[in-house]
Amino acid sequence: MKFGQPDRLLALLLVPAVVAIYLWSRRRRRLRAAALAAQGLVTRGAPRERRWLRHLPFALLLMALAVLVVAWARPMATIKTPRREATVVLTIDVSNSMAATDVKPSRLGAAKMAADAFVRQQPSGVRIGVVAFGPTAVVVQPPTFVHADVLQAINRLSVGGGTSLGAGILTALDAIAGKTIQVNEAALAQDNSGEVDIGYFGGATIVLISDGEDTSQTNPVTIARVASFAGVRIQTIGVGTVPGTTVRIGGFTVATALDPQTLEAVAAVTNGSYHQVDNPAGLKAISKEINLHFTVVTQYTEITALFAAAAALLLVAGALLSTFWFGRVV
Repeated sequence: MKFGQPDRLLALLLVPAVVAIYLWSRRRRRLRAAALAAQGLVTRGAPRERRWLRHLPFALLLMALAVLVVAWARPMATIKTPRREATVVLTIDVSNSMAATDVKPSRLGAAKMAADAFVRQQPSGVRIGVVAFGPTAVVVQPPTFVHADVLQAINRLSVGGGTSLGAGILTALDAIAGKTIQVNEAALAQDNSGEVDIGYFGGATIVLISDGEDTSQTNPVTIARVASFAGVRIQTIGVGTVPGTTVRIGGFTVATALDPQTLEAVAAVTNGSYHQVDNPAGLKAISKEINLHFTVVTQYTEITALFAAAAALLLVAGALLSTFWFGRVV
């Protein structure tokens, strides 16, 4: 058990103080009773073997005080509960070609809107991360259940640089695995999966949003095989048009077009699917294919109410006994 505000437990020092006051008060009463008995003004009290009952109401009230202090400190218990979970990493292309406007408001703008809509469709049990990639890739939001943080990360993305789909996939796997993954591309080229064992993360999904153009030396389909070995499915979303358009990069006009074949091939390696960004049904289809699995999670749950209820019961019991036996609460 832990406490939300453990400093409040210092109030438990009141308990020995109350005990000291009670003992002092009882001693004064005994001395006064003895003085009155010596004068023949009072009779003897209850038999010694039953005198302990006199202290029971006070003991109950004292316990109520201690439990109330514990409740005030906001106790939290560790509870194991089953939960349906999944991990999804949105891997978004932010290369220069994503500034093209053959889809409105731009390729990156359309990608952001699609990613935003996707996040809002997900239940709370889906952890979502965000990877931005151009010539290299970076995790801009580690997988989290706080979807508001994911939406903010998506909104902050901006374009720049070339494109490496392979870097985006590898960094997405880093985010899923929680570690930096080193890949032997030569082993991959020789179809030697034993040389690229990164662990198994069945149920995890990478949603790759890109125009498919790749300017790197790394074959994204080869890198996608790493995800396949790890049980990670890659779903791809194409942004742009096949006829394409031009975009200004560093003072030059460069032609750019959607490459659906590459995106389809990347998805196929992992038994994923390819969809166009302007197809809402595609996003819903991806959501349906996310593998939510049951897992037992340990979480802290505040149990202040239980302690407060226990304190109330002790308080009422002590007050009733004191009133019944002595005609007063204290």
